[in-house]
Amino acid sequence: MTQNDTRAARTHILNGIRRSLRRDALSGRARQEVEARLARPPRGPEVARANLPQADKVALFCEWAEANSATIARVAPEQVPGEVVGYLARNNLPAEAVMAPGGDLDRFDWTSQKMLSLRKGRAEGSDPVSITGAFAGIAETGTLVMASGPEHPVTLNLLPDTHVVVLRESDIVGGYEDAWDRLRARYGKDRMPRTINTITGPSRTGDIEQTIELGAHGPRRMHILVVRE
Repeated sequence: MTQNDTRAARTHILNGIRRSLRRDALSGRARQEVEARLARPPRGPEVARANLPQADKVALFCEWAEANSATIARVAPEQVPGEVVGYLARNNLPAEAVMAPGGDLDRFDWTSQKMLSLRKGRAEGSDPVSITGAFAGIAETGTLVMASGPEHPVTLNLLPDTHVVVLRESDIVGGYEDAWDRLRARYGKDRMPRTINTITGPSRTGDIEQTIELGAHGPRRMHILVVRE
């Protein structure tokens, strides 16, 4: 489907909603107000605790991520493949993983780990471990921001039981509004990713007797490699 086809389909759907609500298309001042808001989106409230120098943002992100049941390793770029293998060994996990097929992950020397078996592409239900990058980390809450695309299929975030994330220190921002600013700057108007996932620690639920269970709707383990630059 081309971009024009996508826009035509969206217009058709929105026109059908307008007809059902007995509303006309926006025009005049109302349209100008909407277009002005879209062109300059207002920023929401900012949390003071994340208004910090970059080094302190990194430390705060790590603190909150660990508080939300993720594990953290702060490493140099050349240590990334070895830390992945070490983490799998420490947790008695198989030395095999499905990895995001593009992006910054390709700059690491994965061939240095002879025992690690990697497959690039989408995750399947049988994959025990996924390895991905992250678009951003949010210091305010220890949250990861994942942008979908050919280089990062969404299934990598959801299907494997263990999710290993490689995050650059420079991609850690203070709050959610900073992350949205980066998304708009990277992708531009009308070109946002199909899916944006915000992930705070492993999947969990407390629906059954108010007892927290990990791995309810996604990975039960999350290991974040924060890469020094």
